[in-house]
Amino acid sequence: MRRFIGLMSGTSIDAVDGALLEFGGQQPDTLRTSAFASRPIPDNLRHELEALQSPGADELRRAALAANALADVYAEVVADLLTQAGCAAASVTAIGAHGQTVRHRPELGYTIQLLQPARLAEACGIAVVCDLRAADIAAGGQGAPLAPAFHAEAFRDAAERRAVVNLGGVANISVLPPLASPEPVTGYDTGPANTLLDAWCRRHTGADFDRDGDWARGGTVDAALLASWLAEPYFALAPPKSTGRDLFNAGWLDRTLAAGEKRDPRDVQATLVELTALTVGRACRESGAGRVFVCGGGARNRFLMERLAASAAPAKVSTTQALGVDPQAVEAAAFAWLAARRIDGNAGNLASVTGARGPRVLGLLAEPRPRN
Repeated sequence: MRRFIGLMSGTSIDAVDGALLEFGGQQPDTLRTSAFASRPIPDNLRHELEALQSPGADELRRAALAANALADVYAEVVADLLTQAGCAAASVTAIGAHGQTVRHRPELGYTIQLLQPARLAEACGIAVVCDLRAADIAAGGQGAPLAPAFHAEAFRDAAERRAVVNLGGVANISVLPPLASPEPVTGYDTGPANTLLDAWCRRHTGADFDRDGDWARGGTVDAALLASWLAEPYFALAPPKSTGRDLFNAGWLDRTLAAGEKRDPRDVQATLVELTALTVGRACRESGAGRVFVCGGGARNRFLMERLAASAAPAKVSTTQALGVDPQAVEAAAFAWLAARRIDGNAGNLASVTGARGPRVLGLLAEPRPRN
C-alpha cells in the first residue's frame, strides 16, 4: 500500500483542505481516502493573497512572503492528517500541493500558484509535487480544470452517464461517459460560485460565508441583473475553457451593478446563487448525464443545491457522499492522485478537457533529502 497527500487552497481563499489517499492494499487498483483535514487561512494571509490577485507595490517580495506563510499552513494540515490517520511521515510517498492561484492567463501562456514547495518538503520530511498546471499550459492547454481526470478514475460507472460538479470558488463540471463508451471524458469551468457569494456576504454581513444559503434565501432574484450577468462573454465560450479571479472578482461584481442604483444586498446574493445555479445547471443538461454528483464547499449551501437541482432537471442531483466520498475531500484527493501520477511518470491531464496537444506528466518535485 502507498500513501499520498493532496493539499488544496481554492479560489475562495478561505481554507486549506487536505486528504490522505491510500493506493493498493489487497486490491492494487483501489484507492481510498483515509483522512481529511482542513484549516482556515488566517485573515492577514487571506487579505494578502486577495490583494496579490492584482498588481501592487513591492508585490514580488510580498508574494514570496505569502508563499512561505501558505506553506506553513499547508504543513499544519499535513500534521493533522498524519495524526488523524495514525501514520508517520515516512509512510507517505509524496504530497501533491496545488498552491494559491493569483494569476491564471492560459491565453497568454502562464498561470501562477503561490507556494514555497521546498519549505513545505523540509517542514514535513515528505517530497512535494507542485506547479501542476504549467506543463499542460506549455502544451497549449488551459492548465485547468485538472480534477476531471481524477473524477473519471474515482467516479466513472460501467453503464451510467454521470457528471461531477465542483462548487468551489469557481464551478466546474466533469462529464463522465460510461466506461464502455469510446467518448472521451470532458470538462470545463462553468463560471463563478463561492468566490462571489462569499465576497458579497462578507462585505454586507461580516460573515465569511452564507451558512446554508439562508441569507440569500431571504432575497428575491433580480431578473434584469441576472440577465446582464448572463450576458458575460465567458458563458458563451465553447470548451475547453477555464476561469478564476482574473475575471470573476469583486471588481467584476461592482462594475456590473448599476452605479447609484440601490439594491437590497440579499437580492444581490439571491441573484448570485441563481447565476451559479443556471450556468452549472445548463452545463449539466448539455452533458446528458442522468445523475450529477456535487463536491466542494458549495455542496453545503442548501439553497444553492436546491436551485441547482431545479436547474439541472431532469438529471438527479446529490453530493459525492452518495458515492462514499466526503464532498469536502474530493478536490484535495485529486491532488494526491496527481502526485501519484507524477511519481509514477504517468500523465495527469486529459487533453479532451484542457485542450492540450496531448497527455503530459504534470508537476515539479521538491525533495527534503537525497535519495538513498
